[in-house]
This record gives sequence, structure tokens and C-alpha cells, in this order.
Amino acid sequence: MAAHETKMTLENWPASPEKATLEGKNKFLGFWFFLGGETVLFASLFATYLALKDKVPSADHALAKDLFEIPLTLAATMLLLFSSLTSVYAMYHMKNFEFKKMQLWLGVTVLLGASFLGLEIYEFNHYVHEFHHTFTSSAFGSAFYTLVGFHGGHVAFGLGWIITLMIRNSGRGLSLYNAPKFYLASLYWHFIDVVWIFIFSVVYLMGMVG
Repeated sequence: MAAHETKMTLENWPASPEKATLEGKNKFLGFWFFLGGETVLFASLFATYLALKDKVPSADHALAKDLFEIPLTLAATMLLLFSSLTSVYAMYHMKNFEFKKMQLWLGVTVLLGASFLGLEIYEFNHYVHEFHHTFTSSAFGSAFYTLVGFHGGHVAFGLGWIITLMIRNSGRGLSLYNAPKFYLASLYWHFIDVVWIFIFSVVYLMGMVG
């Protein structure tokens, strides 16, 4: 009988369900290769941003220190950090075979992530309309929107991944088949959070000091 067809109970639920099967272990291996490629891609975007952050067409064109509003960005950062914490709670309940509690905390994670994305969209809209800071206005604008927007795209993808898993498995409960999928989605979410910490430090904090 396949792993996902086996009736699971708390008594026979393994301590590490995400790695209890060969399929689960293979998913982990493929995921780390994927994250390696993502890390290289983001490193390239960071290097490009650092090279172009001061490249504007004229002296009166808005620079990072003229644009960024740290309170807004800090609020978005806290939302994303808390969403990482709630995803940890979700995986804690997954390991304890508590499907409904896992779904609850994943739902909170989605709400926090969506709020972060909403603030980012508001931020971009503010820059465009108040400062005419667009993707094509300068090399700085292109580098900024590519890096931060690319991260925002990853947040949207992560939200879609988690929501899809929640809906698809809502009537199935936990199994050794879907446990690795939930766990890898959580790891991906942590990766997104780590990348954002670098963006907040390199783009926003360093931008404010020139």
C-alpha cells in the first residue's frame, strides 16, 4: 500500500513525517538544489542594485534617501517576520498530527503575507505617483523595482503555494504523502523572509545613509 494510502493516526505518526518516506527525502534534495539556484539569482540582483543605486539622470532626481519611508518598510518587515513565526507554529502542529491547528496557522501566515504584499504595492504606487520613480526613470529605478519586485513575486508565489495546499488537502487530512509538501512550502517561506532581511538592510537601511 502506498504511503499516502496508509491510514495515519497519532500513534503511528512519525516524529519527522516530512522525511519518513523515500519520496519525501527526494523532495528535500530537489528543493535544496532549487534554493541554490534562487540564491545565485538573488545574489546577482543584489550586485546589480549596488552597482546602479546611485545612477540617476540628474542631480535633482530622487535617490533612495529621498524615497524610502522606514516606518512603512519596518511595518512590512514585521509582518513578514511574524508570518515566518506562524509558519513555524503550523509545522509544529503538523509534526504533532494536528491538521486543523496546522491549517489555522497556515491561514494566519497567508493573511500576514498578503498584508506585506499589500504594503509593498502601496509603496510602489506611492513612489510612482509622488516621485515619478518608475522602472524606466533611471538605472536606479530599474535595479530597485527588479530586486524588490522580484522578491514580491516570490511572496505571491509562496502565498499561492500555501493556499493551494490548504485547499487541495482540506478534506484529506495529513498523510506521509502531503506532509513533505507542507513542510517544503514552509521552508520556502522562510527563504523568502531571509531574502527580505537582506533587502531591508542593503536597499532600505543603507539607502537612508547614502
